[in-house]
Amino acid sequence: MSDPFLLKKTPLWNRRQLLKLGLAGLGVTGTALAVQQFAQTRQLTAKVKVPPLPNDASSSEDNRISPMAMLRNFDYGTVKKDNGRTIREFRIVAGNSTVQLNSAVSFVTWNFNGRVPGPTLRAKQGDRVRIIFLNNGGHSHSMHFHGIHPAEADGIKPVRHGAATIYEFDAEPYGVHLYHCHTAPVTRHISKGLYGMFIVDPPQGRPPADEMVMVMGGYDINDDKKNELYAFNGMPNYYMEHPIPIYQNQLVRLYLLNMIEFDAALTFHIHANFFRVYPTGMTLKPTQESDVITMGTAERHILEFAYPYTGKYMFHPHQDAIAESGCMGNFEVIAQG
Repeated sequence: MSDPFLLKKTPLWNRRQLLKLGLAGLGVTGTALAVQQFAQTRQLTAKVKVPPLPNDASSSEDNRISPMAMLRNFDYGTVKKDNGRTIREFRIVAGNSTVQLNSAVSFVTWNFNGRVPGPTLRAKQGDRVRIIFLNNGGHSHSMHFHGIHPAEADGIKPVRHGAATIYEFDAEPYGVHLYHCHTAPVTRHISKGLYGMFIVDPPQGRPPADEMVMVMGGYDINDDKKNELYAFNGMPNYYMEHPIPIYQNQLVRLYLLNMIEFDAALTFHIHANFFRVYPTGMTLKPTQESDVITMGTAERHILEFAYPYTGKYMFHPHQDAIAESGCMGNFEVIAQG
């Protein structure tokens, strides 16, 4: 029987060992990779008609953050065989990059694969998941996954700069989970951008829908342990300037995660509609319907809805100060051709 945690005896790899395995080039390609994976995702949702990306929705080269591409971008990893078992392998690199949050504020992020939030990793319940993690971030970092797994794969041991490790576990239970750096001080590492979503699909799947991811985050731009700016998928006010196109009368499945540090809780509200709530994504039947839901830090849910009328409809936290500081956007409901 294979070791459930491959690096149990050798938990850290140096760059020379990575070169031998051809893993030293675990770099990222920024927006180009996100767009490529977005196209793959569209093929997987062929039963659903997904609106094309708006022409003005690409990110700038210095930002390396494309919230519109991230919205429907799911990383299913690379499927491999190991001793007859299927392995879903992901490669993650911790690094630093500066993003221009608005015309006046730039911010040095600590991130996974060059983006905030990190890539949305996706597997099916029961899949064997292997995370090859290389730390090029200049500080010690790690990857801690929410879910069920052995202690050896819990990601609380810091990985020093220039070293690598592997986390391996079975994806369970199904639901909407997350990952983040768990190196102290954890709040600082998360608030700098080291977090992402981890979706585990139920074995039988879910009905077809226009699926999208929104991760709420905050930016403490002056290190006073308070957020001055907020964002959906990394960029303040992005979806106000670039409304999210969705089709009229088509089911939207929104994977929503709150990763805002320094604020104990906030709400999420959509205008002119109600959504069905699947708490933590760990049920196949909704438990309630509402147009607003309260979420603490690291809380996440699946929300499903469809708009019967065309037009622009806002979404935002109902804490107006947070919404007006960047955490606000629009759905643009368009008729299907």
